[in-house]
Amino acid sequence: MNHTQHLEDIRRRQDRVRPAGTPRDVVHPLGDLTVPEYVDAWAQRRPERAAVVHDDLVIDYRDLADRHARWAGWLRAKGVAPGERVGVHLGNVPEFVVAFLGTLRAGCVHVPVNPMFRHTELVHELDDSGASVVLTSAALAQRLCDAAAEAQVRTVVVLAGEGDPLPCVDGVEVVRWADTAAAQPLREPARDLDALAALNYTGGTTGLPKGCEHTQRHMVYTAVSASGANGLDGADVVSLCFIPVFWIAGEDLGVLIPLVMGGTTVLLERWDAATVVDLVERHRVTTTAATVESYLDILEVPGVGERDLDSFTAPMAMSFIRKLTPEIRRRWSQVVGPGSVLREGSYGMTESHTVDVVPYGLHEGDHDLLSEPVFCGLPVPGTDVVVVDPVTAEPMAFGESGEILLRSPSVMTGYWRNPAATAEQLRDGWLHTGDTGYLDEDGCLHYLARTKDMIKVNGMSVFPAEVEMMLASHPEVASVAVVPADDAVTGQRPVAFVSLRDGSSATADVLQEWAGGEMAGYKVPLVEVLAHFPLTDTGKIRKPELLGRAEELAARS
Repeated sequence: MNHTQHLEDIRRRQDRVRPAGTPRDVVHPLGDLTVPEYVDAWAQRRPERAAVVHDDLVIDYRDLADRHARWAGWLRAKGVAPGERVGVHLGNVPEFVVAFLGTLRAGCVHVPVNPMFRHTELVHELDDSGASVVLTSAALAQRLCDAAAEAQVRTVVVLAGEGDPLPCVDGVEVVRWADTAAAQPLREPARDLDALAALNYTGGTTGLPKGCEHTQRHMVYTAVSASGANGLDGADVVSLCFIPVFWIAGEDLGVLIPLVMGGTTVLLERWDAATVVDLVERHRVTTTAATVESYLDILEVPGVGERDLDSFTAPMAMSFIRKLTPEIRRRWSQVVGPGSVLREGSYGMTESHTVDVVPYGLHEGDHDLLSEPVFCGLPVPGTDVVVVDPVTAEPMAFGESGEILLRSPSVMTGYWRNPAATAEQLRDGWLHTGDTGYLDEDGCLHYLARTKDMIKVNGMSVFPAEVEMMLASHPEVASVAVVPADDAVTGQRPVAFVSLRDGSSATADVLQEWAGGEMAGYKVPLVEVLAHFPLTDTGKIRKPELLGRAEELAARS
């Protein structure tokens, strides 16, 4: 695909509205270094600067440089060769960061493994990645070891105290973390920015999760471009990370952005609004990412308006259930301070390292929140976005919807050991996202739906995000999820499940009638009121679990 002229037009439009003070180009703060080399360099330049904070533990850059070099040294002494995969089965604890950095330093491949996985999921990821060593916690050691034996993992390292018992599983060597920390440090880091450095697993529309192949060049580009595009002040960034660091978004927020830029990461394992307020005030936190509900929790902390939170300039929201609204934004700024503007985070995928398009600086007049759903903003420096016809791959006119394609220095090399899936997703240098959206007259991206989620009513496209946004504007609606149901006459029809605000007595009939006055007839959904949504462990609505209920509701209507 060669759309040079169209891309030039898009970039000109984007440059007209790009916020002042954000870079047009990517400039690496210390040059073309690997992630561990950045840590080494900051350890030389600012050795006593806090690098990782967790509870009362503060690890400065000098200490972090030494700790991760010892993990790398242990891997080499253990015979774990460059290119071998090393799993990290932990949550938001400092050892995750140390192991991540040390694995890269040794030239090995980091494989983050979700601690919430059960046996079958663990076996799949460990077996598919071919991990030879896995680091886990004492609480999850037995579960991990049972899966490791089935997946032929050689060694499991456990964060266990000296007196804590270790699992005993045939064929698996079990080692204490403290033993690895005593290894001789590996002074010379692996320096190939383009070697395979991580397998970040992602779910697909079909089949088991696939490993996205990422390099350290992808990682460093993501850290630098995301920092600049989001107005983060380089080495002064202090990132509070509650979202799991085994997610690629958590890897960006809780490891790469702060440590590549020479800032500080503050790790939090469990959300507690009062604790977050304390951490922001104590460590001068500048940014975080959390759900809208989490920010509302902060506003309810007693005395929050009297706390010193003026450092907290870049809070980013994730609208999983409750949507960010101008009302919530205004309330936030009134309480926390006018310099703190609550906004959505970013658009992206695991395949592209997830920080591709951001709405930073486009909030005047609540433009970002009042635009047609879902307003994503502008690509970060070095990234291109086009919207094309999903059949012909020809560019769509501004304002016309089609498939979103991405091209950037952080797009994965491919899917691990899956050339067929790679060929389907990566074509002519572009990542085919499978998402539907459009570019507006300014070249800003608007997300509409996953292609597979789009609802066809008499051949017309209904985008769940659009219907959800309109229903969420009703004063008695707290949250919305829209899914399709089959219809003998129209092919499909939208079905909206809603929860109500406290004290509301609205009924499904009332809301459906209201929707009929707010949107085109083919978009008007059937409505059902729910007391509670089925949720994933990470707080997202389990839409697949609503599909059967939607079919039943449609059949009765």
